[in-house]
Amino acid sequence: MERSDPVPRITVVGTGYLGATHAVCMAALGFDVLGVDTDAVKVAKLNSGQVPFFEPGLPELLSKALDSGRLRFSTSFHEAGEFGDIHFICVGTPQQQGSDAADLRYVESAVTELAAHLRQPALVVGKSTVPVGTAARLTEIVQRVAPAGTDVELAWNPEFLREGFAVDDTLRPDRLVFGVASDWAETRLRAAFAPVIAQGVPVVVTDLATAELVKVAANSFLATKISYINAMAEVCEAAGGDVARLAEALAHDERIGGRFLKPGLGFGGGCLPKDIRAFAHRAEELGVGQAVSFLREVDDINKRRRSRTVDLIAELVGGELRGARITVLGASFKPNSDDIRDAPALDVASSLHRLGAQVTVVDPAALDNARRSHPELAYCADALTAAAGADVVALLTEWNEFRLIDPQVLGAVVAHRRVVDGRHALDPVRWREAGWEYRALGRP
Repeated sequence: MERSDPVPRITVVGTGYLGATHAVCMAALGFDVLGVDTDAVKVAKLNSGQVPFFEPGLPELLSKALDSGRLRFSTSFHEAGEFGDIHFICVGTPQQQGSDAADLRYVESAVTELAAHLRQPALVVGKSTVPVGTAARLTEIVQRVAPAGTDVELAWNPEFLREGFAVDDTLRPDRLVFGVASDWAETRLRAAFAPVIAQGVPVVVTDLATAELVKVAANSFLATKISYINAMAEVCEAAGGDVARLAEALAHDERIGGRFLKPGLGFGGGCLPKDIRAFAHRAEELGVGQAVSFLREVDDINKRRRSRTVDLIAELVGGELRGARITVLGASFKPNSDDIRDAPALDVASSLHRLGAQVTVVDPAALDNARRSHPELAYCADALTAAAGADVVALLTEWNEFRLIDPQVLGAVVAHRRVVDGRHALDPVRWREAGWEYRALGRP
């Protein structure tokens, strides 16, 4: 007997960045969706049409989904169990305090709480990024706790969202990965993603363990590519080369390509740093740590870019940062986001402050988050006001509005025309012609 209706009803457990985006987009695709979270304030905001984070295009899509009647949010796991045929688990897996390992408490708690209310056949689908082997353990928990027992199955469907492009990445992904233990689970996932698959999006069907590995393997590869070109920047600084031209030459090789081969301050955010650390930690637990030991150096190279940026700013003010007025353009870890988790820009700004500099930070979206995390820094809403009397301006997050700043206009308000381009986002010729001393990592 078929265990679910052909068109499934969907719940999304966890309404943070991943969960809220997934719930809204699934409703936009035509499914009836219930989002579930233990945070009543967040649930109330979402039900009133407020997205609790910055993501272009999502507020408009949320309003349409709520108006359609296909989407609502709740704090009730009982309601979720009664409502859903497919339950997506989208809670966070942060790095454990004092360890490189992933903290799985939130995933395990969500799955256990949901399972207690599963009284009918259902598919529980993990989307969170977890260490390999987690799905097997969660399967045992779900089938032991759920009243429906083995009529509840578990699958894994890793997410590949880019902050700033999450809506498009959900509605039009470059691939779908289904980690399943049965043909039924695959059929259910194909039903849940039918509108996406109809666009011709490739589907890769794997076992659970492989699906768990896909996301961390992808993030590790991207992090390695970023740190590779930044390692070349270190060599260029010692040899007098230009890493920007080196990266351009490498990008013409179709085997290498130019994406993520961008020198600069390095990566941050809530995914790449913690994912590569958790991957290396899990590999060591499995006895194959040597196979991914290079990820430790990838992480170290990335961290060195931050300290080197501080050194570069110090060089511009004669080596003494105490009392120097520094304007930092950017707080979020990347443009088009208000996410400051492991943000290189704020790390550099905080280091400058500890060394005695007077630091003012500007960002189009992340100022509220930055203030809460780093109250010791000064903040300003616009670049021209922040840069008044500055000894150095440092572009550390490549927001488009910072790229487009007129160097002559900015030069009229600063004390000294000195700029550190931490993201290789500015035109050196244009800025130097405007009288600026231009410096960037890995460039002469």
